[in-house]
Amino acid sequence: MSPPVLHAARAHWGIENSLHWVLDVTFKEDDSRIRTGYAPENFNIIRQLAINLLKKEPSKLSIKRKRFKAALSDTFRDDIIFSV
Repeated sequence: MSPPVLHAARAHWGIENSLHWVLDVTFKEDDSRIRTGYAPENFNIIRQLAINLLKKEPSKLSIKRKRFKAALSDTFRDDIIFSV
């Protein structure tokens, strides 16, 4: 393979690995026992939606901390879900 192709492949896997890392650290996706039917796809959509909403929230907290704070505070959760 030529060097540009190798660079593109490495770049793709770098992005893939960073996205998977967020899912695994924040939602423990690797530990999930959801394996049959449409459930894995449906839960992935929900997780992606949650990550996008948490990333959109302007505070400097990590995604994991924002998720924890949203679990504890109804107001913070409402701000995340209903912010425009």
